[in-house]
Amino acid sequence: MNQGINEVLAKIAGNVITSPNPCTALKAWRKKLNIKQVQLAKGMKVSPSVLSDYESGRRSSPGIGFVKKYLEALISLDYAHGRVLEKITPPQDKSAVIAIGEFKEPVSARRVVELVEGKVLKGEAYLGQEIYGYTVLDSIKAIYALSGFDFYRIFGATTERALIFTKVGLGRSPLVAIRVSQLKPRMVVLHGPKVVDHLAMDLAEKEKIILVLSSLPNEKDFSDALDEL
Repeated sequence: MNQGINEVLAKIAGNVITSPNPCTALKAWRKKLNIKQVQLAKGMKVSPSVLSDYESGRRSSPGIGFVKKYLEALISLDYAHGRVLEKITPPQDKSAVIAIGEFKEPVSARRVVELVEGKVLKGEAYLGQEIYGYTVLDSIKAIYALSGFDFYRIFGATTERALIFTKVGLGRSPLVAIRVSQLKPRMVVLHGPKVVDHLAMDLAEKEKIILVLSSLPNEKDFSDALDEL
């Protein structure tokens, strides 16, 4: 499977996995791509009745292996025939992500706060919890990415990470976007504002997110500080 297909697979997988009903989400994607159930069953090398049972919810919720097999067959069929995905999937703007990394070992939230020269605004009770990675985002561009399956991609390997937003105004928009999303980071670091909006702090408290205001001078300093972990 080439890189282009892998990109699409990751996007749709994020949409399915974060759906409250994965079976319905899978079926919706099949119908959106105009692929018949019997075609997909043949591509997956399963019987149409088995596929029907999963899509209708008569069988237990599909595991990761089934979802992967389903989507790989679905996307391969689309690429071989209609290429509907090219028409309905907007091009991904990767420029929102400035840097992304996974730590070699889990790091305490308290240590991350120290490294980003941060002040904890909310969530001090959670500073003993572990952080496994970080993503640095351009907050202006990221608001458009914080929806659907693109939001899934910025979390890297785990949601137990710090999302670091640069070029922040008052901090409201990133927290509102996170509030309405199904995936929540362990920590949100804001870079730019001198004062953080009360709504942003209230939302962080409701979501049990560690909210931090960083005083690092430059955006690139985040990668320099965190890459060694």
